[in-house]
Amino acid sequence: MDNPSLRAKLIDKAKEAFLMALEVYNKPSIRYRVEGFSFFICNAWELMLKARIIQTSGESAIYYRDNPSRTISLENCIKAIFTNEHAPIRKNLEKIVELRNTSTHFIVEEYEMVYIPLFQACVFNFNEKMMEFHSVDMTCVVPENFLTLAASIRTLTATEIRAKYPKEIAERFLTVTDNINAEIAQSNSDFAIRIDHRHYITKNKSEATEILAVSKDADSKVQIIKELKDPNDSFKYTAKKCIKEINNRLFRAKVQLLYQGNPAVFNSYHFNLFVRYYDIKSNAKLCFTYRINAAPTYSYSAQAIDFIVEEIKKDPENIIQCLKDHLKKKRS
Repeated sequence: MDNPSLRAKLIDKAKEAFLMALEVYNKPSIRYRVEGFSFFICNAWELMLKARIIQTSGESAIYYRDNPSRTISLENCIKAIFTNEHAPIRKNLEKIVELRNTSTHFIVEEYEMVYIPLFQACVFNFNEKMMEFHSVDMTCVVPENFLTLAASIRTLTATEIRAKYPKEIAERFLTVTDNINAEIAQSNSDFAIRIDHRHYITKNKSEATEILAVSKDADSKVQIIKELKDPNDSFKYTAKKCIKEINNRLFRAKVQLLYQGNPAVFNSYHFNLFVRYYDIKSNAKLCFTYRINAAPTYSYSAQAIDFIVEEIKKDPENIIQCLKDHLKKKRS
């Protein structure tokens, strides 16, 4: 049986644990940020998922059947809620749980740069699931800009790692690094948010961190790339993800969309109206077209979501009907 009082307490504690995770990681005076963050973020997820289990399966479901005095572990909660073992969000959590469980013996400072992409995805995933499961918007608890973790750019080579640490710790670190990097390359943003450090050339010395010279007599030839774009980074939203994010933003902004005078949830029909009316697929800032297969596929940028949400806010009562009427006139 659902216990609303217990569920509310778990959600409140989950919020506190989440804030502790952010504060520990972003506080420059704390050296053990990786261990601290992994402990508190796992605690936040465990409390939040147990609240979800109580909501869907009753209070008894959070206890071991053979030991009713003990609540189930985070690992059990993850398996109960995210039943697909290959889901990126589940794999992300399992990696961080593994880190928490081994942090006493094997954590070194350099783990920060290995795990920060997973930590950042974990923060965003928690925010999304708190909204989906419990209608709690964490950006009302902590400002949205504080959801971005501060990343160090300090890295060491494999040789430097082996020189700095005992063999067992060094080899474990290098193995974990290789495994996680391989998974990041094959997964989406639910598993990891990639952090890239790129260098740009400027003629203004006051803006430069390093000084170099270009010689036409040099043996090695290079080419200066003025703009580098990875569509997987800039256009990471499918139509389905766009619709989900648009609904989340409208909910947070307390904007009620209407269609034919009735409350409506933004759906694929509405999304296609915007795409067609504003010719979003032809706008290079809003949409990227993949032409690998015979039928092209499309992905969208965060700017596309921003644009649609702002247009809805201008006239939530009439915009869907207006777009439909305008498109109908164009066809006739």
